[in-house]
Amino acid sequence: MKYAVRYYTKTGNTKRLAEAIAKELGVEALPLSEGVKDAVDVLFLGNSYYAFNIDPEVKRFVASLDKEKVGKIVNFGSAAMLNSTYKRVKAEADKVGIDMDESEFHCRGEFKGIHKGRPDESDLKAAAEFARQFK
Repeated sequence: MKYAVRYYTKTGNTKRLAEAIAKELGVEALPLSEGVKDAVDVLFLGNSYYAFNIDPEVKRFVASLDKEKVGKIVNFGSAAMLNSTYKRVKAEADKVGIDMDESEFHCRGEFKGIHKGRPDESDLKAAAEFARQFK
């Protein structure tokens, strides 16, 4: 199986999760700006809510994906207030014909003092364990 890990973050929380997932899979976690150049079976896509929606950059990234190069997307992320971005990301993936795995990883993320220190070491360990199921 070939994997890629891409993420979008404004606070660094999702980057930390991406790095834990990538380390478990033996790949490098890269920002969305790096794109997906080589074909992958599984693309782990990290994102979060910003102003009650996924960032427009995440939408553009998903729209740019080639369904011939990406087998499926696995969603992950963190947020201080809202939970899963799954439905929003899936709506974008559906537009380009890329399947989304039904499972996802989500944890709390620190924002303006809320959920201080999150994601913490236990969150990073849980993210790595989540990725392990795809090996």
